[in-house]
Amino acid sequence: MTSAQYLLYAGLVAVNVTALAAWVLVARRRGLSERPAPAEFAIGIVANFFDTLGIGSYAQITALFKLRGRPSDELIPGTMNVGSAAPSFLGSLLFVVAVTVDPVLLACMVASAGAGAWFGAGFVSRMPRRRIQLIMGLALLIAAFFFVLSNLGILLPTGTAMALTGWRFVVAVVANFVFGALMCIGIGNYAPTMVILGFLGMHPIAAYPIMIGSDGMLIPIASLAFLKTGRFAHGAAVGLALGGIVGTLCAFPLVNAVASHLPLMRWLVTIVIVYAAVSMLRSVGRDAAH
Repeated sequence: MTSAQYLLYAGLVAVNVTALAAWVLVARRRGLSERPAPAEFAIGIVANFFDTLGIGSYAQITALFKLRGRPSDELIPGTMNVGSAAPSFLGSLLFVVAVTVDPVLLACMVASAGAGAWFGAGFVSRMPRRRIQLIMGLALLIAAFFFVLSNLGILLPTGTAMALTGWRFVVAVVANFVFGALMCIGIGNYAPTMVILGFLGMHPIAAYPIMIGSDGMLIPIASLAFLKTGRFAHGAAVGLALGGIVGTLCAFPLVNAVASHLPLMRWLVTIVIVYAAVSMLRSVGRDAAH
């Protein structure tokens, strides 16, 4: 392995161990002992099963939480990030080991995503409830838009490059900083990453180690900010983490076998996301009325 790969793996391990230790410490200090409900465990399984197949998980988690009515809207971003750290780390270990993209580009984009997550989580963890509802509702609509484009086969241009240089390298790294910040509010990075890398001339397969590696770094970093403010639902986050690990392990061997069924899955997910987006935006109006 190259030095860039060693640094990447060391960074992923270090930040995830830190996030897990911080969660345990916060739970003990604050006496958090809520156990996850079966539905929260199931959400973790389903969302991370889809995530491992390349559909993403944040929009689904947000939609399913909203449909269930728990946790409260202002706790969804923190719960989602705290609970998704362990599954995303597992996914990065499973997928990023077989790196097909330029390791320097990969390491730089993963690092920039982590920096963006820390920046974004600091804002989101202190946002008022109505602003979170509004942004998350819009984020769900954006996610649904990308799902529709993907299902229609018009999502992005394709290239053949497995590395970037010059201004394209800079644009990719800066864009991933933005995507890392947006992940904190529930805008998944899969579709935006594929779009920007496609426009920069990269092969679609190059996006996968970048997306998964970025998640393995940015999600635990974002979770640290939410752990600091306490703005998350402990029991639901535990359910997401445990269910997410199961979902990731179940989906990994099936990645190739279910590829032909992904369009149908995406349409079903799109319907759920649109419904949840409308529900979230309606909540903004109801809260304003009160």
